[in-house]
Amino acid sequence: MAAIATRKLGETVGVEVLDADVDRLLNDDDLPAACMEALEEHGVLLFRELHIDDHAQVAFCRRLGEPVKFRNYPIPEVMEISFDPGNPNAEYFASNDYWHIDGALDEIPAKASVMSAHVTATAGGETEFASTYAAYDALSPVERELYAGLRVVHAFEAIQRLTYPDPTPEQLAEWASRAAREHPLVWEHRSGRRSLVFGATASHIVGMDVEEGRALLADLERRATTPDRVLRHTWSVGDMVMWDNRGLVHRACPFDRRQPRRMHRSTLAGDEPIR
Repeated sequence: MAAIATRKLGETVGVEVLDADVDRLLNDDDLPAACMEALEEHGVLLFRELHIDDHAQVAFCRRLGEPVKFRNYPIPEVMEISFDPGNPNAEYFASNDYWHIDGALDEIPAKASVMSAHVTATAGGETEFASTYAAYDALSPVERELYAGLRVVHAFEAIQRLTYPDPTPEQLAEWASRAAREHPLVWEHRSGRRSLVFGATASHIVGMDVEEGRALLADLERRATTPDRVLRHTWSVGDMVMWDNRGLVHRACPFDRRQPRRMHRSTLAGDEPIR
């Protein structure tokens, strides 16, 4: 079985996979290639109420590529996204509320992410996705020419200041310890496609007045994430969603963080630098 049956979820991004249970994810030899092909085309794959466990999720990811390992989690290839007091990264998860690309500060960003819902919020807590391929495609010819040579500095401080606008000296020191990264605004992919590289980690545009550059980036983000271009997924326990991190931005929607919400995310290591 090579092909997968899908149902379209959004105009510019997202399909639901209709014919893949856990057994097929783990045992169909043709499924990994079919999933990656669908991911390239649609950006987001939803496996509704799949109820995959952590070990099976990791095994599936290994069929697609190399899972990233995270420190301080029982299964290193599975990061728990929650605000539970014992979560070692809870302080930083609030920044997930802003549009971002996973690994924008890495030398090579993540290829894709796989996330399953274990506990959902009673209200809110959805995840939204928007295509950065579609964002580039919507540019005018003049804009494409103007933006082709622009480079953007991405910094951990840029995204953290959105959550902590009055940081402590300790926070500033910790943020500064993380290297900034400079990327082109337009990513020319090996596939020949082009996408825009923006999001909450974007600090400023090289060689441009800081406020002018930030205004340009904010305008691009606004245009790329209008409601008609966004896929908003309302989670049910057991849902698994896979997204193409190289061609999307995503964010979490607000919810009452006093309530439990636990998502288990695995990340596929990237193999294509932004250039």
